[in-house]
Amino acid sequence: MRNLTVAFAQTELQWEQPADNRQQFEQLLIPVASDCDLLVLPEMFTTGFSMNALANAETPGGPTERWMQKLAADNDCAVAGSIAVTVGSDDEPAVYNRLLFVTPEETAVYDKRHLFRMAGEHKRYAPGIERKVVHWRDWRIKLEVCYDLRFPVFSRNRDDYDLLVNVANWPAPRATHWRCLLQARAIENQACVVGVNRIGEDANGLSYQGDSLVFNGRGQALVDAQDKAGVFSTTLDAQALLAYRENFPCHQDADAFSLDLA
Repeated sequence: MRNLTVAFAQTELQWEQPADNRQQFEQLLIPVASDCDLLVLPEMFTTGFSMNALANAETPGGPTERWMQKLAADNDCAVAGSIAVTVGSDDEPAVYNRLLFVTPEETAVYDKRHLFRMAGEHKRYAPGIERKVVHWRDWRIKLEVCYDLRFPVFSRNRDDYDLLVNVANWPAPRATHWRCLLQARAIENQACVVGVNRIGEDANGLSYQGDSLVFNGRGQALVDAQDKAGVFSTTLDAQALLAYRENFPCHQDADAFSLDLA
């Protein structure tokens, strides 16, 4: 493994304005993109956490995916963030809260498994049916979206990932949960964790205070964006992660389990 440089943008989102949001993120990220291996954007970064699913959804290969592909290709990096995507026929469409992981060569997708019922997300979006780990620059990266973070069995490291990426619209009243759970996922899985949230207020009056964080495999914070708007970056130390796992191999004593995604 080699070191991995990660950058993310923590900012307000324009409600249901994809073109404006893409332009905003492009302006924020272009100055740092060519020096990074991975750029991370929040959950539903083109619209905010809207339950107006069908109206906001793009088809696979739509304008936002093409924008991400160009950003990745122009800067030789990967770009990750979630949007609403519709699949199926016009008569039976299904909309997913889909995390796109785009590299210059291909696009991998992860559909949010745990839908936030307290906002009615489970009524407007279809649940994902698989756990997703992608490979990029020697790193094995598990993809998750927001509410997934609350379910440690789903996040359990099966010795198959080195970095957990969670993109979110996580409201301020539960900010303590977000911060604690991100750190816990790093500690219990001996993996680096990147959690990217938004700031500001959405059209539903929900407030977001950011608290985007990066932890190493020991659960030590490398970046804490708190409530600040901006672009933040850090380099994940591959050899330090591998050495820590080798010197403190608690994963060898983990309980066996199986995960039913039916």
